[in-house]
Amino acid sequence: MARSKPLGVWYDGLHVAEIVPRRPWDLRCSYTAEALQRWPGLSPVLSCSLPLQTKRMDASVFLSGLLPEGRHRQALSAELKVAVNDVYSLLARFGRDVAGALVIDTEPPGERAPDVLAYTPDSLAEEVTQLPGRPLAIHDDSELSIDGLQDKMLLVRTSDGGWGRPIHGYPSTHILKVDDPLRPGLVAAEAECLRLAGLVGLTTVDAALETIADRPCLIVSRFDRRTGSDGATERVHQEDLCQALARDPDAAQGRGKYEKSGGPSLRETANLLDRYATSPAEQLDRLLALATFTVLIGNADAHGKNLALMHPTAEAVELAPLYDTVPTVLWPRLRTTAAMSVGGRWELSKIDVEDLVNEAASWHVDRARAAHVVTETAEHVRVAAVSLGRGSAVSEHVLARSEELLGSR
Repeated sequence: MARSKPLGVWYDGLHVAEIVPRRPWDLRCSYTAEALQRWPGLSPVLSCSLPLQTKRMDASVFLSGLLPEGRHRQALSAELKVAVNDVYSLLARFGRDVAGALVIDTEPPGERAPDVLAYTPDSLAEEVTQLPGRPLAIHDDSELSIDGLQDKMLLVRTSDGGWGRPIHGYPSTHILKVDDPLRPGLVAAEAECLRLAGLVGLTTVDAALETIADRPCLIVSRFDRRTGSDGATERVHQEDLCQALARDPDAAQGRGKYEKSGGPSLRETANLLDRYATSPAEQLDRLLALATFTVLIGNADAHGKNLALMHPTAEAVELAPLYDTVPTVLWPRLRTTAAMSVGGRWELSKIDVEDLVNEAASWHVDRARAAHVVTETAEHVRVAAVSLGRGSAVSEHVLARSEELLGSR
């Protein structure tokens, strides 16, 4: 390929890295002198898979993970008239508002003024209607990207309580997801699971259901955004587990995010937390609670793209709040085996307390402590499900599964 201009990577306003393409899909990362001087060597500044060091590293999987998947990436590549695997060109165009805290561009931030264009109810409805043909609601002035396969778009909550469209890299604050017409009720079930997770302390994501253009929609707050002391939206760095472990989700015919096909496992996640977390024991307890919750709601899609790590500092990581947490068991045609095995068991409906304790023991967690975390989590989830009210398919399943799990002690 002709020599391309390096892509700069900015983190909290600091130029921390440069990306040089060997091929459009083969991208190499070098940390800047500023980054090398600021943080200790081997810090997970950009990613656990890209520890801070002087040598140039292969960043292809990490960077590709900032882009949409499947037909959404195909649509973006068609708009740019580049190959679907031309990660360099796609990030050069859509890299100023991505998951996490990074800003990726050929020019320093500030060359183009970020802004928000307010939606009216009618213009938002029109945008949602056009999503299947225009993924992420991309316009000529959009410089944003988010991974995933579902019809979704990025929004900004405006000061008057309405919604706006981010332009020129303005940090989005919310994600809108449209219900799956093949699996109606999916967004409502996800909203209920997020409310459950919030009640038991496993997520900070706010979820609201709205009907827009006669389509059920879920609007969730971004956990990688926060409001600063001056009221401005700030980015918080995060990465999914495929990025953190440099596992290509497109491998194995698109199944590389699942453990059975080479994707991340719970044990590997525990190893990252043990290595990089400020409080490893606390984070391992949280990982076990998260695994228990996943079993209780029957989520077979908790794979390496749907679990993430936060980077509260450039030197440490912790588990991200739960997101994209769907009770797939309620749709019989969806998979029933866990995306990550638990104590060597794959069938979600058969995983019990002993399996969860065995899994935690493989991370060197004390078995008695693990049993306490599992049973306490199950009891809290049961109480939370009751507080939300019986009658929905989600609550009935979670109550039955909680009682079953607690009875297996």
